[in-house]
Amino acid sequence: MFRLILLFSAFLISTGLFAQGTEPRVQEGQFTFDTDKPFTLLELDQNDEPIVTKKKKPKRKVYYGIKTKKAFTRKGYGDKMTIELFYVLKSKTPEKPTGFARDVYWYDFTRKDLRKTSVGAFDPKKGVLVHGPYKRMVGDALIEEGVFYKGTKHGRWMQYDRQNLVQDKEKYYKGWPKESLVTYYDPNERKKIKEITPIEYGEKEGYYYYFHGNGQIAVVGEYHWGERVNDWIENYPTGKRKKTISYAKKPFDKDFQPYVRKEWDEKGKEIYSK
Repeated sequence: MFRLILLFSAFLISTGLFAQGTEPRVQEGQFTFDTDKPFTLLELDQNDEPIVTKKKKPKRKVYYGIKTKKAFTRKGYGDKMTIELFYVLKSKTPEKPTGFARDVYWYDFTRKDLRKTSVGAFDPKKGVLVHGPYKRMVGDALIEEGVFYKGTKHGRWMQYDRQNLVQDKEKYYKGWPKESLVTYYDPNERKKIKEITPIEYGEKEGYYYYFHGNGQIAVVGEYHWGERVNDWIENYPTGKRKKTISYAKKPFDKDFQPYVRKEWDEKGKEIYSK
């Protein structure tokens, strides 16, 4: 407990949450592609620090070349007090999540809490995206550490028990588990994505995307435990909605039979509804 009081006092006095040089050390994650070996998407310096800068001396509170500011949350009391230490984007222009990851993490101004929601549930007027190193402590024990990139988990994430023993280790690339599969229309250049299949612990888990050759989303839907769930959407190459297919809200619901709920023609006129 005494160690906890010292820790908490230190980051309050220093007007920040991480003492200089104590950011969690992380490594960049990889996707697994439909090629002979994994390809590293994020070509950064080979060091472990999530800071991108050409200067010899890294700028403080600048991660991946983006300015941030410190923030924290605190819940509970005594040995059960949970403290989250993190950074948020400092840009004067509120940013929205980019990419196609399912989960986004942001600091809610009203609730004064770090939240995990879908991309659509994030409102830049109500909060700000988390970006940079993250730590969660219970009492004086470090329970979890990692790094965020514009609201998504990125690089290596570690979880520990109260005895500082590793409980779990995961790697992400901007919100996507490292096992996720990506194919391309141009496999040599790797610029035109064809399909993204989310894979976590060997199972399809998260949002699936298939793209037309012009870059428009052809199909989007969600997997949970390897099963299709909720509504899957098909679009025309123009971007207009083509079809909505409904699946069970929860996986392994054998009593639910998928069905086409709505369908439209290429001009956007509804031609079928159930």
